Amino acid sequence: MKRLVKLAISLMVRAGDVLRNTVLRLLGCPPPPVCVVLYYHAVPAPHRELFARQMDVLLKLARPLASGATVKLEPGQHYAVVTFDDGFISVRENAAPELRRRQIPWTIFVPSGCVGQSPGWLRHAAPAVRHERVMTPDELRALGNDPLVTIGSHTVAHAQLVEVGTERAAAELARSKADLEHILERPVDQFSYPFGARTPALDEQAHTAGYRRLFTSNPAPAFR
Repeated sequence: MKRLVKLAISLMVRAGDVLRNTVLRLLGCPPPPVCVVLYYHAVPAPHRELFARQMDVLLKLARPLASGATVKLEPGQHYAVVTFDDGFISVRENAAPELRRRQIPWTIFVPSGCVGQSPGWLRHAAPAVRHERVMTPDELRALGNDPLVTIGSHTVAHAQLVEVGTERAAAELARSKADLEHILERPVDQFSYPFGARTPALDEQAHTAGYRRLFTSNPAPAFR
């Protein structure tokens, strides 16, 4: 039932978008550009073919865009950004080859304190991903050499920043950035909120820590 409700809402939003764009065209105005950020976590081997088909659909419907892009979006154009939270090894093994084959840029956000480990929060995850682990420093460095790949921060310990207080949040933001920059030997200026939980005050802290672009799983217009 929950999925049916979500589908109904999506169809209503889509109908509204089509109606708006039709009216704009009748008035001689180009529709505004649209950018959707698709975020994944793990891509287990049994799901690789499904993921590949999704990427084929993406290429048919939208223009792939890097998460750090600063280009002006063209009116009427659909864009899509592909991201992954948590830094899981299955992304490197199963998603990366499919993205490379299609030349789709993508970003992976890594909790720096979990590097090389199987994090505790997976104990209650679905069986297909329960045995995942976060990539090691060497695996991250190798991945970072791919020009299609951007590596960003996902805090140190996958903390829900809205619950930990200002001081701990600042430490999670700063240390994760420093840890990953030490591993990669390059700047890390993008950040994804664990659980998508954020506030305007946390956004300000993240910008102060040196992050240029912030991502959340909560629905919001991208790249406004």
